Amino acid sequence: MFKIGCHLSASKGFLAMGKTSISIGANTFQFFTRNPRGGAAKELDTADISAFLDYSRDNGIDVILAHAPYTLNICSADAGIREFAKNTFIDDIRRMEAVPGNLYNFHPGSHVGQGAETGIKMIADTLNEIIYPEMTTTILLETMSGKGSEVGRSFEEIREILDRVELSDKLGVCLDTCHVYDAGYDIVNDLDGVLEAFDKVIGLDKLRAIHINDSKNPFASHKDRHEVIGGGSIGEEAFARIINHPELRDLPFYLETPNELDGYAKEIELLKSLRK
Repeated sequence: MFKIGCHLSASKGFLAMGKTSISIGANTFQFFTRNPRGGAAKELDTADISAFLDYSRDNGIDVILAHAPYTLNICSADAGIREFAKNTFIDDIRRMEAVPGNLYNFHPGSHVGQGAETGIKMIADTLNEIIYPEMTTTILLETMSGKGSEVGRSFEEIREILDRVELSDKLGVCLDTCHVYDAGYDIVNDLDGVLEAFDKVIGLDKLRAIHINDSKNPFASHKDRHEVIGGGSIGEEAFARIINHPELRDLPFYLETPNELDGYAKEIELLKSLRK
């Protein structure tokens, strides 16, 4: 089954997101756990969750992806920011366990001048505090474009974090097509080579989801500006190869393109037409 969805607002709850997904031709979705800039999250609605779990079983939604706030930075130089990020992370995992067996994605963070090695150690140390053996949620490290002092700009940096986490079986990777292309991984002209490098450094068994986004910027620009599918420097032909690649085709794909629901519906229809 081609698992394809987009980013939705969580303001009306899980059941509403499930129904919206089905209405636009999707069978999975991504959402922010709280305001993307941070802050408190709404209380869990157990009735809504129960109704969503029934609806998802009946309509083929077998995986969803939660996205941490962009401001969550567990490798900040500021101890207060790190503590806030850790507490937000813990609360988000607690909430995701109410819909067990799903995915939670986060940007590894920015070391803000401390150096990548220090940032990597801080991220791993915090994950070691947060992750516990009974957890059913899989935490995903997102590949980043390399702007500023971002950690996760290379497969090697992601690997270093994984190696330092004791319960690394609870971790996976979300590959963002815009980010890796901007970071200098040529998924347009050498997709096989990029995936071979990923497998050698990280292992394809750790790849659990794809953020499928075109890029407004040229190759290796180290920026992070998403574009609609086929409207940027990656292009429609490359996306056809990505969604049909034997190592990727069974993963869930999530659109984060600059779109509203009608635009997402058209992109989902386009991607389905490219599926072989």
